[in-house]
Amino acid sequence: MKKLFPFLKPYRLQLTVGPFFKLSEAVLEILTPTLMALLIDNGVNTGDKGYIIRMGIIMLVIATCGVLFAYICQYSASVASQGFGTDVRNALFKKIGTFSFAELDRFGAPSLINRVTGDVNQLQSAVAMLIRLVIRAPFLCIGGLVMAMAIDLKLSIIFMIVIPLFIFVLFLVMFKAVPLYTMVQKKLDALTLVLRENLSGVRVIRAFAGVKRERERFKESNDDYYLTAVRVGRIAALTNPATTIIMNLAAIAVIYFGGIRVNTGHLTQGEVIAFINYITQILNAMIVVANLVVLYTKAYASAKRVSEVLSADTSIKYGKTSLSSAGSTAVEFKNVSFTYARSRVAAVDKLNLAVKTGETIGIIGGTGSGKTTLAGLIPRFYDATEGEVKINGIDVRDYSEEALRDTVAIVQQREMLFSGTIAENLRMAKPDASYDEMRGALEASQAAEFVDKLENGVETYVTQGGNNLSGGQKQRLTIARALIKKSLILILDDSASALDYATDASLRRAIKESTDGQTVIIISQRVSSVKDADRIIVMDDGETVGIGTHAELLKNCEIYREICLSQEQEDIA
Repeated sequence: MKKLFPFLKPYRLQLTVGPFFKLSEAVLEILTPTLMALLIDNGVNTGDKGYIIRMGIIMLVIATCGVLFAYICQYSASVASQGFGTDVRNALFKKIGTFSFAELDRFGAPSLINRVTGDVNQLQSAVAMLIRLVIRAPFLCIGGLVMAMAIDLKLSIIFMIVIPLFIFVLFLVMFKAVPLYTMVQKKLDALTLVLRENLSGVRVIRAFAGVKRERERFKESNDDYYLTAVRVGRIAALTNPATTIIMNLAAIAVIYFGGIRVNTGHLTQGEVIAFINYITQILNAMIVVANLVVLYTKAYASAKRVSEVLSADTSIKYGKTSLSSAGSTAVEFKNVSFTYARSRVAAVDKLNLAVKTGETIGIIGGTGSGKTTLAGLIPRFYDATEGEVKINGIDVRDYSEEALRDTVAIVQQREMLFSGTIAENLRMAKPDASYDEMRGALEASQAAEFVDKLENGVETYVTQGGNNLSGGQKQRLTIARALIKKSLILILDDSASALDYATDASLRRAIKESTDGQTVIIISQRVSSVKDADRIIVMDDGETVGIGTHAELLKNCEIYREICLSQEQEDIA
């Protein structure tokens, strides 16, 4: 919770001015029933028209000032709440940008999206109500009670009985609702996850006739969210009826006993009307307080979720070492092991490997053999559980983030393009890339052949996720984006899986020609993609089971030979 208070500091003026004017409006509102009582007793009952006009003018001035004060407060609340929400969202986005893959896996993308949007919106409402109502509503309750006691202390005993009962109801609702609101947000996260998977994987779902199954899955998650939300809604829904019943019973009691006090001469008609007006004020203020309890119960749950993200420390801390000139060894794994969170089996186990500068390395193995995990350890998407990963002889943990990103370019398994032009996607790797540089990267990645056919060339707009391009086109563009960076180390993680063999062969030849002196690590399940590498590393269950050239491995590595046989590549020498 403390993490959120600094975001309110820039709006101290609004947080001061807003409540002050709202309190001033409340003071004027408190005075109105008393003025009305004076008007009735001294004007209406006596027939003094002059007095009625004077009091009417005073009440009109008070109402006008009240409107002006309310406007100032409303404006202050808007500035503070919207500014606060914007600052918190920026901070959350910045914080999420520092997370390693381990933290992203722990929170999950749907949950982070809900925290940045829904939870922050809930906090914005809480800040707005803090300025507008948190001071006003209690003041009206207390002020109305004080003014009622000033009119008739004995009749005010009714309030002394009602208010503790009212507070008890609010406390009971809050006690029951707070845990449930947290649960509702978790159910919403789960629902968002299902929705996100369905929208992003709609092609796969339809290809496997899974629409009905996914509909049932969504219905189950949606019903789970619905039942939890209804459960907490039932508790929250009791607040207004319970408080209204309590206050209406108090109003009935005041009218009954007030009539007796008028008959005995202890109260005037105007004072009874004023007393009833104060009852109405207190009633309305109490209902507002009840709603505020519900609002801040939700806000408390949201604040915990937002603070959880802001308080999370990334498991990756960067050093200060800048990029040095290339040494004889580009990448070195020294007794490296890595285990994913909530997993008992090591994805990479006791790996020792040295990759020379300028060498092209192929990494092959079955599904789950640890190939992609190995690739993720080099740019520090994850940190090794044990051992050291070195680049140019320096532990990757000693590099600054900028130096590490400049040193390594990676094309991951899942191609990812962003909405914008092709040129904008390419310039993500190198913002100042010229047209000639983009052209060279497109030709090397075999993307020029289809980009040239597009009406606007590199200025062609790419929709979200590259959905207006084929899988092979997207892969070639992501490879071009990595090539344009011209980093010392290039990692291609199964990045040509959607290409035909002829295009893949052309791509490999072009990459070899365009990456002279660059260390290239090609990860693939295709033998044809790695057979021409200087060395091939064969992985199985996170371990290295063979290292050598294609010909050497065919003779000495049983697993590699089996892979070749499965792909009908046994005759390739």
